[in-house]
Amino acid sequence: MPSTFRIPKAPITGLYGKVLTLYTRRTFGEVPDNAYVYFHQPKVLKAVLGFEGKVAKWDALDPTLKSYAQLASAGTIGCSWCLDFGYFMAHNDGLDLAKVREVPRWRESDVFSPLERDVLGYAEAMSTTPLTVTDEMTGRLIEQLGAPAVVELTQMVALENMRSRFNSAAGLESQGYSDVCELPLAVPSGAMEKA
Repeated sequence: MPSTFRIPKAPITGLYGKVLTLYTRRTFGEVPDNAYVYFHQPKVLKAVLGFEGKVAKWDALDPTLKSYAQLASAGTIGCSWCLDFGYFMAHNDGLDLAKVREVPRWRESDVFSPLERDVLGYAEAMSTTPLTVTDEMTGRLIEQLGAPAVVELTQMVALENMRSRFNSAAGLESQGYSDVCELPLAVPSGAMEKA
């Protein structure tokens, strides 16, 4: 389903726009729909891209757990654009796609370890309104991962909440990134009621 663009597409112009277009086409195959929305306010775009560049360098949390957490958060919020792009990024990162495919239905799946289930549950609990994170959840994760990784996990889920809520509010829908991965986009159970 193409994006509805509640905030209309801005023309991507100028030198910065040319560089952005070249980079995104080379990296992702096309310009992400959210770039057209962000281009209305270049200061916001540059701040978001700068922060995302710094986030990419964080390394306290296993990248697989990070990917699962982001997908679980996007699924809980119901952002089809983020699920689509998240699958694409998981594919590019070489993750087990059969397992990634199970993230939207992680509770019913038997492919996840107890630690992965704890991470998925935490991401989901952080992405509901109101939050349903408990001391027990956090304590279990700190025991297994250590405080630095849990801080990174918490910030990654918070960041995915920002991304998913921005993209959903802007009317952005799946852009077809996951088609490259040959993955069906599963609608997580309950995501539409929570969105």
